[in-house]
Amino acid sequence: MIDANDIPSSQLILYADDGYDSHVVRLLLEEKKLAYYLSRLHSERPEDLTELNPYHTLPVLQQREIALYEINVIFEYLEERYHANKLLPDTPQERAQFRQLAWRIQHDWLVLGKRLLMHPDSFNKAQAQQAKKQLTDSLITLSPLFAHKSYFMADDFGWCDVLLAPLLWRLGEMDIELPKAISRPLLDYQSRLFERDSFKKSVR
Repeated sequence: MIDANDIPSSQLILYADDGYDSHVVRLLLEEKKLAYYLSRLHSERPEDLTELNPYHTLPVLQQREIALYEINVIFEYLEERYHANKLLPDTPQERAQFRQLAWRIQHDWLVLGKRLLMHPDSFNKAQAQQAKKQLTDSLITLSPLFAHKSYFMADDFGWCDVLLAPLLWRLGEMDIELPKAISRPLLDYQSRLFERDSFKKSVR
C-alpha cells in the first residue's frame, strides 16, 4: 500500500480493484476533476487495509485522518467538500428526488448486477439466471425513459449516471445483450456515457 506519510495530507488516495464499486469511485473522482493517487490492489489485500476499513473491502478513499469505504458516503463527502462540478441539482427538493432515484437504481438494478458479477466461488447459477432475467427485463422495459433527457431523468450528468455507467459497461460480462430495436434509447444513452472523457479515464 501507499505510505500516506509520503503524500501531502490534503491529497486523496484511492485504494481500488477492478470491481464495480471501485469503478464508480474512479468515475466520480474523474467527473469531479479531482487529483488523486490510485493504488490498484488485486486478490492479495494487504493487512494494512484493515486499519482503514474493518470490512477489508475495496474501494477505500483516504484523505488526511479520514478513510471512507462506502460509495454513497464517499459521494456525499466529495460533493459537500468540493463544490465545483456538482453532481446533484441546486434545490433541496431536487436533490432529495435525485438521491431517491439513486437509491432505487442501487436497490432495483445494482443488487441484481452485483449478483451476476459475484466471484465464481460464491456464484449460485439458479439465482444468477433469475437475476439476469430480472435485470434484462427491467432495462428493456424502462428503456423509453432514456429518450426524453440526455442523462438519467436530467439534462446534466449526475450521480445517477455515475452509478449506471459502470453497470452498463459490464453488461457483456453479465452475458446480457439488449435487443437493439426496442432498447435504442438506452443504448444511445450508454454511448453518451462511454464517450465522456471522464469515463474513458475511469477505465484505463
